[in-house]
This record gives sequence, structure tokens and C-alpha cells, in this order.
Amino acid sequence: MSNEDTYKTIKNASEVTLFKEKSSKFFGYAFPISHEDEVKNILENLKKQHHTARHFCFAYQLGVSEKRFRVNDDGEPSNSAGMPIYGQIQAFDLTNILVVSVRYFGGTKLGVGGLMSAYKISAQFAIEASEIIEKTVDNYFLISFNYDLMNKVLRIIKEFDILIIAQKLEMNCEYEIAVRKSNSGKVYQIFKELYQVSIKKLES
Repeated sequence: MSNEDTYKTIKNASEVTLFKEKSSKFFGYAFPISHEDEVKNILENLKKQHHTARHFCFAYQLGVSEKRFRVNDDGEPSNSAGMPIYGQIQAFDLTNILVVSVRYFGGTKLGVGGLMSAYKISAQFAIEASEIIEKTVDNYFLISFNYDLMNKVLRIIKEFDILIIAQKLEMNCEYEIAVRKSNSGKVYQIFKELYQVSIKKLES
């Protein structure tokens, strides 16, 4: 099981995958997402690509310590599509991900069991076609300091493997930084106690 400040997701959108069952075609896709709002646009784009497809079934999961998910059968029998797709997201222990399976009906009914199996395999193929990565849960801070303290600040940044997201380098410098959650209390204290450095937490 992952630590509380790491999670697994996918790096980029997957290559499209194809699973066939009794003339029905299931095109599988996986997308990294960070917000529910992204789902609608992705589905709209897929519907443009697959304008004669019957069903666009999906599941997504977001969050780390408090996960939230949604499944959609899109006209298939209840729990025959969205839940098997979601089951694969859980099986690979992923979050911040959307998996979509686009079905072209081939003329032969698969039955609920057949559908569950097909959507599960389609989701599995899509995830396996993705690059799975581990990311850290970060807290964000703004630090301000005089230019002559640059070396001291950079030494701390290097020691704790801190990511600089944005910087303003003048006589008075500002760094917006991302600090791994498990280190953030210690890093905050170090900068707070450093003479002529101010630090404030930003909303993530």
C-alpha cells in the first residue's frame, strides 16, 4: 500500500486499445485527470471521434487520502460496465485517472456476464497501455528572502528535494515551492527560523 503522501497515477493519456467480443468492439482509453471538470471535455472529444458508437462507459477516481469516484454505464445494464472499469482502477491502485471504454455493438448480445468481462478487459488493456508513475502529495509555500541568502535557501531546497514552481529574482527574491507532505512541517520550521526569510503556506 502507498504511503499517505504518495500515490500512483498515469503519466499521459494512453494509446487507444481494442478488444473484440462477438463482433462488438470495445475501444479503451485512460487519461490522467486532476478535476471532475475535465471528464466532460474528454467524453465530448471521444464522441466526435466515435460518432457511430453506442455506449461511452467510464469510471474515474480522484483524490489521495479521501478518494472519490464515479461510474457510468451509459445505457448498458446496471453495473455491467462502469463498475468493472472501476474495478480495474482499484486493481492497479490508481487515482486521478479516467478510464473510458467505447463500445460499437456488433449485433450479438453479450449478456450481463459477457459485458462485465468485456468492459473489465477493455479497461485493463487501456491501463496496461499507460505509463504508471508514482507522485508525491505536496504542500505549497511562498518564500521571500534577500538575494544574499540565495545559497542558503538553495541548499535547503536541494537537501529536501523541493520543487521550485515559480521564481522572482530581484533584490528581494520569491520562490513558490512544492514540498512533499511528510517533509512540509520540518521545511516550514527551517525557513521560519532562518533570519530574513519569510514563508507562508499557499492553498493547493
